[in-house]
Amino acid sequence: MSKTTFTIDGMHCGACTGRVERTLSAEPGVKSAAANLMARSARVEFEAPATPASLAAALAKAGYPVNRAEAKLDITGMTCASCVSHVEHALTALPGVIEASVNLATQTAQVGYAQGAVAPSEMVKAVEGAGYGAHVATADAPAAPVAERQAAEAAKLKRQVLLSAALTLPVFVLAMGSHLVPGFHMAVMHTIGERASWWIQLVLTALVLAFPGRVFLRIGIPALLRGAPEMNSLVAMGALAAFLYSAVVTLAPDLLPASAREVYFEAAAVIVTLILVGRWLEARAKGRAGEAISRLVALRPATARVARESGTVELPVEELAPGDIVLLAPGERVAVDGLVTEGHGWIDESMLTGEPAPVEKTPGAEITGGTVNGQAALAFRVTATGTDTVLARIIALVEEAQGQKLPVQALVDKVTRVFVPAVMGLSLLTFALWMLAGQGFTHALVAAISVMIIACPCAMGLATPVSILVGTGRGAELGLLFRRGDALQRLSEVKTLAFDKTGTLTLGHPELTDLIPVAGLTAEDALATAAAPEVRSEHPLARAIVAAAAARGLPLPRARKVEALPGRGLTAEVDGHAVLLGNARAMTEAGIDIGPLAAQALALAGEGKTPVYLARDGAAMALLAVADPIKEHAAEAVSALQTAGVEVALVTGDAKPTAEAVARRLGITRVVAEVLPEGKVAAVNALGSTGAVAFVGDGINDAPALAAADVGLAIGTGTDVAIEAAEVVLMGDDPRGAARALRLSRAVMRNIRENLFWAFAYNVALIPVAMGVLRPFGGPGLSPMLAAGAMAFSSVFVVTNALRLRRARF
Repeated sequence: MSKTTFTIDGMHCGACTGRVERTLSAEPGVKSAAANLMARSARVEFEAPATPASLAAALAKAGYPVNRAEAKLDITGMTCASCVSHVEHALTALPGVIEASVNLATQTAQVGYAQGAVAPSEMVKAVEGAGYGAHVATADAPAAPVAERQAAEAAKLKRQVLLSAALTLPVFVLAMGSHLVPGFHMAVMHTIGERASWWIQLVLTALVLAFPGRVFLRIGIPALLRGAPEMNSLVAMGALAAFLYSAVVTLAPDLLPASAREVYFEAAAVIVTLILVGRWLEARAKGRAGEAISRLVALRPATARVARESGTVELPVEELAPGDIVLLAPGERVAVDGLVTEGHGWIDESMLTGEPAPVEKTPGAEITGGTVNGQAALAFRVTATGTDTVLARIIALVEEAQGQKLPVQALVDKVTRVFVPAVMGLSLLTFALWMLAGQGFTHALVAAISVMIIACPCAMGLATPVSILVGTGRGAELGLLFRRGDALQRLSEVKTLAFDKTGTLTLGHPELTDLIPVAGLTAEDALATAAAPEVRSEHPLARAIVAAAAARGLPLPRARKVEALPGRGLTAEVDGHAVLLGNARAMTEAGIDIGPLAAQALALAGEGKTPVYLARDGAAMALLAVADPIKEHAAEAVSALQTAGVEVALVTGDAKPTAEAVARRLGITRVVAEVLPEGKVAAVNALGSTGAVAFVGDGINDAPALAAADVGLAIGTGTDVAIEAAEVVLMGDDPRGAARALRLSRAVMRNIRENLFWAFAYNVALIPVAMGVLRPFGGPGLSPMLAAGAMAFSSVFVVTNALRLRRARF
């Protein structure tokens, strides 16, 4: 029977407490539930199938969500999938813990718990009680970056490998020299003798087990005694069995028949050494997998030059504060986020967006910490420091995503939970079968040890998290930020991807796209005449015309008597001429003939553009067209998605003719237009009827659809609300990021499937060989030494396969 207490702020009266108690009591497995209105809490006694997570879900569904908190733990000592399972079980067994997700690759645990029901310090004790080390990552003591932890682990393992190899080499030479060098056995017999050789091997092997191999005994034996064996238990049992049997032969040979007096010290020593070598190579490879975070961290400069009244001073970046004016030299890396105050130049933002082209910066432009200045000297005012900077948020997002578990991992967890006990059972069965077959104690023992050593679940445990680690890191380098690791799997399954239009596939602001003057007039004259009165207007179309004139550097004549015509346009006097600027209705009401321009206006409207007529002194002067231009690479993005087998749709609140015109130009056949935010949600739900659907947007009005989709992808230049609602952030404003994210997710899932296949296939193929059932090489099976080498290779293979993602192009 388990007990837990939930804090529930949503209880306000006696009726609330009654509903909370009834909700909890209705859950299968709940024995009693008592709600306390004054304490805003509910105490529950329960047993299987009820869990804290299921009880919290039931309360949330009833409208009384529990106060939930999150804790992150750094875990040490985990080596395989069974370790992950044991740590998770130790955490979820705590009253108040709702869920726990442990990641082998990052050596971290994310714990969701009911606030007030359990303390993070209790979680640490629970993990330590399971035989592993732990500490809470806080703002004052944050979890070390993945690559940093892996580098420290690799350095420690390297020292252990060197010591173990130095001690093992003489043992291996004494035991196996006769197989390698003719006459070696006789040389040993005539010098130190067989008994002395055995004593030397015993001492050296004991040192191997006591020092570099102690980790297997320290973790594996207690786990075995607790009835929860894991990979360390297998290694410990295999090495100890070989060592203890050989020790009996050396110390008390009379206890065994003469035919069984063989020593296997080299097997015990080499097993430990080879597995340590495998772990060292694995740690080095995992360190490279986490290099993306290290490279992001390295983008932060250590110091910055700040303008003060007394002059320029160089300060540590940690001492910068919002409002400081920082001087940026040519080629220097930007220290923190800010706004340009002086200078004009170009900044390389490839670390942010993945795009190599530098971006122009003028006073008032935003710049981001970690980007690289070009050849111009700039000054900027600090707007964000520390964890508030874009770079810091990117690092936090990537680290969070790397710690997530994919749904596919659930199957692996179920298998590995029973895998080690099953292997130990197979090992005992192997021993019994060979004894019954009359092969003798020695043969049966060697086969049993080989089974225990080769059937290691390390590769299975690493198959998924290491691919996530590399994939999300590679995504960060390409400007693709996965806020949640499970979005990788869901995005790979997407059948339909819907785009918002404005700001996503289009630039998001009107621009003058066409200018057709009548015969005898120049485009410059027509544009200057149109822009002069529009300076006085706040209409978006007016701003587009004025911006076009300014971009061409046209001097504007003076406009007087500017008068707006709601729904039509405006009139004005420009250089003594009566000017009318507006739509076809305005021209018709003024009696102006627009026949020569009507066909062109109709064609422009068919392209989703807004025609604007210009008349002077009662005669048509020019036709202008204003539109929200399609982004440069939008068509390429749509084509890439369609090539990948994804149906592309357009869901927008814009007018239907405009939306259909944009869709035609991009090759999109499915259009949902003129919908409000809730209409976008309905459209996403309808599109999802044929499979998983993703939505790409950038505005506040897109946030509900981003949240409703199976995967929401937010354009990084969009609103904070949209970015918070999405699972994937596409840094920059390039819609091709959606196609890149899809290709990346599919590549990661393909890599995970490859890893899982080889990890499972390895065990399925080699366990029968170790048992001696299959003899592919004509021998008695695998020796413990070869089994240890094969086991180490499987983990290194999985990690190396995942590292291929670092070089993949998307």
